[in-house]
Amino acid sequence: MGRGTPVVTGIAPQRAAQEPAADGPGRAGRVVRALRAAVVPLTLIALVALAGVVLGRVYAGDLLTRLVIGAAVGSVLVSVATRRLPSWLVAPVSMAALAGWTLWSLRLAAARADLPGSLLEVSADAARNGIPRLLTAMIPVEPTPDTVLVPVVAAWLAGLAGAEVALRTGRVLLGYLPAAGLYAAALYVVGPNAEPAIGATVAFVAVAAVGLAAPTGSPPAGGDPAAGLAPGVRAAVRLRLAVSAALGVVLVIGLVALLGPVVAGQVDGRPVDPRRYVEPPQVQTLDENPLIRISGWALHPEQKLLDVSTSGTTAPAGDADDPKTAGVRIRLAVLSDYDGITWRVGATYRNAGRILPATAPARDSTVQTVQQQITVAELTGRLLPAVATPREVSGARVAYDPATGTLIRPEGLTPGLRYEVTSVRERPDTNLLATANVPAGEEVARVLRVADGVPDPLRRLATQLAEDNGAPYARAAAIEQFLAEHYRVVADAPSGHAYPNLAFFLFGPRNGGGQRGTSEQFAAAFAVLGRLSGLPTRVVVGFSSGGQGPVRAGDAYAWPEVLFDGLGWVAFDPLPRPENEPRPVEEDFRPTPEDPPPSEVPAPTAEPTASPEPVAAPDGPPASGGVSTPVLVAGGSGSLLLVVGALLLTLLAMRRSLTRRRLAGGDPGQRIAGAWREVTDALRLAGRPVGDDLAATEVAGRARQALADARHTAGSPPQVTTDSPVDELATLLNQVGFAPGTATADQAARAAEVATDYVTTLRAARPWWRRLLWSVHPAPLRRARR
Repeated sequence: MGRGTPVVTGIAPQRAAQEPAADGPGRAGRVVRALRAAVVPLTLIALVALAGVVLGRVYAGDLLTRLVIGAAVGSVLVSVATRRLPSWLVAPVSMAALAGWTLWSLRLAAARADLPGSLLEVSADAARNGIPRLLTAMIPVEPTPDTVLVPVVAAWLAGLAGAEVALRTGRVLLGYLPAAGLYAAALYVVGPNAEPAIGATVAFVAVAAVGLAAPTGSPPAGGDPAAGLAPGVRAAVRLRLAVSAALGVVLVIGLVALLGPVVAGQVDGRPVDPRRYVEPPQVQTLDENPLIRISGWALHPEQKLLDVSTSGTTAPAGDADDPKTAGVRIRLAVLSDYDGITWRVGATYRNAGRILPATAPARDSTVQTVQQQITVAELTGRLLPAVATPREVSGARVAYDPATGTLIRPEGLTPGLRYEVTSVRERPDTNLLATANVPAGEEVARVLRVADGVPDPLRRLATQLAEDNGAPYARAAAIEQFLAEHYRVVADAPSGHAYPNLAFFLFGPRNGGGQRGTSEQFAAAFAVLGRLSGLPTRVVVGFSSGGQGPVRAGDAYAWPEVLFDGLGWVAFDPLPRPENEPRPVEEDFRPTPEDPPPSEVPAPTAEPTASPEPVAAPDGPPASGGVSTPVLVAGGSGSLLLVVGALLLTLLAMRRSLTRRRLAGGDPGQRIAGAWREVTDALRLAGRPVGDDLAATEVAGRARQALADARHTAGSPPQVTTDSPVDELATLLNQVGFAPGTATADQAARAAEVATDYVTTLRAARPWWRRLLWSVHPAPLRRARR
């Protein structure tokens, strides 16, 4: 009993020394320990929040930054609150909290952006398109559901992973890796679209250092952990620790010496923009070149395309410079690129929010705000009509090209789509036009470019119109007046604005369909003649509107614009007035031929002299030396056969030479076009001519039908298929037309093979006497000279 007493009395004082007292100093100790325990969570929250600050520099407003900070706080606090739970329960609890915060964030972003649809629809769309829209969005990015979803979720996951590693396992430095990865990803997404994040990066490093340096728990009760060891072991442990610390310092210094210059050299470097790796929203041919839709709309003028309602105190009641003298122009697309075949928008569309980036108006122009509510009726495609220049769009998700001011709806237009657009319309000071100059240089090279292959008559006409008009506005007015006085607007003119189409429109015979067209030809001809005269021009497709009520297909038209210094883009109206009868173009311009005609002076001829008629001897034989009638008939017939044979052989040689030239001469694009002309010539020889206004796919369909009918007539069963090699040839022709220079030699060889097989098959199905005439028919030779 006596031996047990010292043991009891020895333990009691030790427990008393270790247990905290219930007085003030004990509470202070708990506070200190709580503060030490809060260092790592606060550090993780700050590191994740700094990633949101960096990313928020390319967003409009501070909503994205606040949502990321909320995700950082929520993810770390959930991990702290569930620290005593088993590790397998933390993830489900955190994911439930993530779902709640994400839905609330999406709802808030949708409300701020005024997006239609339920929360479920908005969330599903954001989940499907979050990453591509984030990387294709226009800077500054509007915080919409699809552009905030990925940053919010990434911030929450980074906070969760970092807190679990740092708090549950005690590996603080390893717990910083998710936040560091998120910060690097934010820097990469921002790329060159914002100023360098030097301050935020310094703050990130400083916060991380504070989190590592600050004590996170109570010091060891025994002081030096090696104090209780034997002297020899204690010395070995301390030596090992000293060597490890020294090696660590040397390693850090070496890395700084090696990587420091490399990192310093990248400070002034331009970071890579990840947007260049992501394809922005694309459009189809009709949206890339809506100019070809003018002729189709002109044939159905009563088709209802839109419903328009204009409001606002500054909405104009009329537009003095509108060619149709009413309301405002609603712009569909701006076409700035022309390659001699097709006018194209040539836009790079970026997903945009409700607020579009603003551009400074022209110096000498006034600005009017136009607000319109537009409801889509039967207008198709992706192009979104709006008065120039749109600044705010609500009710529809849009993509925007700032260079041209063209809007699209990536999902396409649907009947009943209703949206509101606020536009800033510039009105140039017309008093300054007469003395205004036009810009030059790389900034406007796109709208001054003239493609190769301009017909000489177009160049001579542009030169003639510019001879007596030195000022830019005078040149533009001369082109406008010439077109308005000499040409006629018709609704049934075929579509086309390539160089040959414009040459026929300008100089073709009036009784053969020339000198008449839709606004497509007027606007395109003005723009080409303007560029040949040194004027920066473009073509705009849109609608005239009185401001209220329906917009029909008959209201669609195209007009040209010219860029002037200080005044911006100024619209011109080359359409003739309804009451004016156009004069023939030959009265004011006659294109001189390239080669001078042969001399028309007749060669001198000798005056015939009279010769005495022979007198036959009475009752004598006929005079000797004459040619008998049978000989004359035989000789004449033989000569005629020789002439006919020579003519047929000449035609045959010319036809074969034409075919070889088409299929084997020139670059791959020219050979593909030649193969297509072989097919269309074969259709004409078979009595199935096709018009120039048909698309290539329509011609291919008629070619299939012509071959099937010819086989049926010849006694073979009809075989109409939905696909044939001619369709392949039509695809190659469209590639040549809309992507010049991309055709290969193998594709040209394939086109020649398809054309040869089709012509041979169609000729074999004709009657025998038509097959004989097939190879010598002169029609393809006449068309080749046009």
